[in-house]
Amino acid sequence: MSERIFAGASALVSGGAGGCGAEASRKLAAAGARVTIVDRQIDLGKALAADIVAQGGEAVFAAADVAKGAEIEQAVKVATDTFGAPTLLFNHAGTIVVKPFLDTSEADYDWLMDVNVRSMFLMTKAVLPGMLARGGGAIVNTSSISAVAATPMEVLYGTTKGAVHMFSRAIAVEFRDRNIRCNAVCPGFIRTPHGMREVEALERLGVDVSESTMAVQQGRMCEPGEVADAALFLLSDKARFINGTHLFVDNCFTAA
Repeated sequence: MSERIFAGASALVSGGAGGCGAEASRKLAAAGARVTIVDRQIDLGKALAADIVAQGGEAVFAAADVAKGAEIEQAVKVATDTFGAPTLLFNHAGTIVVKPFLDTSEADYDWLMDVNVRSMFLMTKAVLPGMLARGGGAIVNTSSISAVAATPMEVLYGTTKGAVHMFSRAIAVEFRDRNIRCNAVCPGFIRTPHGMREVEALERLGVDVSESTMAVQQGRMCEPGEVADAALFLLSDKARFINGTHLFVDNCFTAA
């Protein structure tokens, strides 16, 4: 998306300092959006914002632990004070626990639900009032193939992504008549540091995620820019009649 389809729009990307989030931040800025990058990776986030500005875009970094309401409120305030209330929200922040289910703990459960689900709830709740005051907007949440296709050793992760699936639909239904769209982007295995750590952990635990198996399941590893492109499409007016859907970026993984 090289055209400036988001010119002047205020956009917020959680988990926006690395991987798919960083690609989305760059692409949003290149398409004219004024981007607030929210992440707890301070050095990466500041460097990315500075690079976007150096390339002629508009960006600011706001440090936050996205599982903490007060820090999210402050990050949204930074976005609003700098660029106006966001009308584009990409809830991308997330993580994973890879281990046998019987080895998982309550602490694992609480941590993963906080990062993958609570953060999405808190960020959406913080952004929606300003979005509504500006007449509407678009939200994209990062779900996963794991919402519908279970992988051994990832019971907790799949559970959180199932929650992302339904949260996206429920927000869409409740706020459709107030000009809010909410969708989910659902990647397969992605070639990011996070994605490669997942593959390594699965392999250590005896799950076959070899290149040959990956070739059968989804052809190849997904690239982070491909996830970002899908998210930008859902945020754009080109998807103006797409609401409450799950867009799989998995090259037939879930279709086969």
